[in-house]
Amino acid sequence: MKKISIIGSGYVGLSNAILLSQSNNVHLFDINKEKIDMINKRISPIADDEINEYFKNKKLNLIASSSKKQAYVDAEFVIIATPTNYNPDTNYFDTSSVEMVIDDIIKFNPNAKIIIKSTIPVGFTKKAREKFNYENIYFSPEFLREGKALYDNLYPSRIIVGDMHKVGKEFSELMSKAALKKNIEILLTESTEAEAIKLFANTFLAMRISYFNELDTYAEINDLSSKDIITGISLDPRIGDYYNNPSFGYGGYCLPKDTKQLLSNFENIPQKLISAIVDSNSVRKDFIKSQILKKSPKRLGIFGLTMKSGSDNFRSSAIIDILNSIQDSQIEFLLYEPNYNNELDLPLKIINSLNELFIESDLIIANRFSDDLVNFDKSIIYTRDIFKRD
Repeated sequence: MKKISIIGSGYVGLSNAILLSQSNNVHLFDINKEKIDMINKRISPIADDEINEYFKNKKLNLIASSSKKQAYVDAEFVIIATPTNYNPDTNYFDTSSVEMVIDDIIKFNPNAKIIIKSTIPVGFTKKAREKFNYENIYFSPEFLREGKALYDNLYPSRIIVGDMHKVGKEFSELMSKAALKKNIEILLTESTEAEAIKLFANTFLAMRISYFNELDTYAEINDLSSKDIITGISLDPRIGDYYNNPSFGYGGYCLPKDTKQLLSNFENIPQKLISAIVDSNSVRKDFIKSQILKKSPKRLGIFGLTMKSGSDNFRSSAIIDILNSIQDSQIEFLLYEPNYNNELDLPLKIINSLNELFIESDLIIANRFSDDLVNFDKSIIYTRDIFKRD
């Protein structure tokens, strides 16, 4: 059994830790004491059905702590899964957490193979090897959905590792053998190409979302059926009936920052499409804002802040941007969000029941519909969730 250390217990780090701890000794490092305690008690700090199931029913060789020495010493692989937020002032990911971890790993364990799972700019790995004078740094992109992170590790669409030699083969086998899916597509590339794959893949998904959102904008303005139009064009097998459900705009942790980072990587390179994908999302949110204001609500009910069902995360949610843009319009915000812990700088009245939300609101906005809303007055609900799915 190999010792594998994973740095960061978000949905990427935790799902990888559970996956690999089935047949390896995994040490999960995080600075958040509350999350460490929960993980050691086999309580998931994030919403994910498969993680809950594995914590309850599987024997896992997994320990969480905030000790760097325990985490790094003797680890054959150290997987970095710390957040890299996009900094609009520098037009670049803030990779400081990744760099700090790399520095610590080399100090404690100069033989470790470092695998970066955090999303990073194209060319980062090559520069990090030069900066730290350390060749054992690799990038392996993750393609995980929030709320389905462990499932996507157990049944991966593909495994990509930014190394075409021994380490790439070894790490890809480590991940594939821990998965339940058989005959997984594995691609070994250079690290810079692997970095590009991650950003271009997410930007393509953002483009697809933007396309159907703009179609929906056209249909709503012209009083047409978005559902019929989308269903009709999705019958073309080259387009397909997936990832085509309109929303208030793409959001979540990955797509907004990844598209902006890719756009910054296009500096001095001819392009129109990448910038249009970024701009389209702002245009969509502005349109949704205008549609809300046209209805002249005095008391606006907000059904949830998360981007999609099955997730408890509302980082960079489109609905939050919309609320920020209308908060000075004398509209009172009434929020129904069971996972809310006063994280936002918004004037929100917290509502604890759907009955109360419908009684007190003139209009209710819902980025995603829910079965919880079925028995309530739909005439006051504004949503663009046409197909009632993510």
